[in-house]
Amino acid sequence: MGDFSDLLVYKKSFELAMDIFEISKTFPKDETYSLTDQIRRSSRSTNICLVEAYRKRRYKAHFISKLSDSDMENSETKGWLKFAFECKYILKDKYEKLALQSDEVGKLLNHMINFPEKYGVV
Repeated sequence: MGDFSDLLVYKKSFELAMDIFEISKTFPKDETYSLTDQIRRSSRSTNICLVEAYRKRRYKAHFISKLSDSDMENSETKGWLKFAFECKYILKDKYEKLALQSDEVGKLLNHMINFPEKYGVV
């Protein structure tokens, strides 16, 4: 089993977090401590909880718990994306692209939750 950075879900969640970071630079300044901060935190936490889960894969319950945290953060990110779209901070095509990325991350995380043995959990 390689390093966590070899995981497709790691790469996809990192890419999503970076895409959100870039797009959120265009959000209004009055959103700095609310929407901008929240969406950056949740998208980054999706990735970081995954990293933590991978390090805890010796313990199935811990592994699944941290992956569940990652999935929760990913869902939060998608919620914040909807707010960004409805507030007209991002265009529909960008929203749909980012939401699709979030959905893909969610599917990959759920695969890990449902099949932990495929990720080195004994």
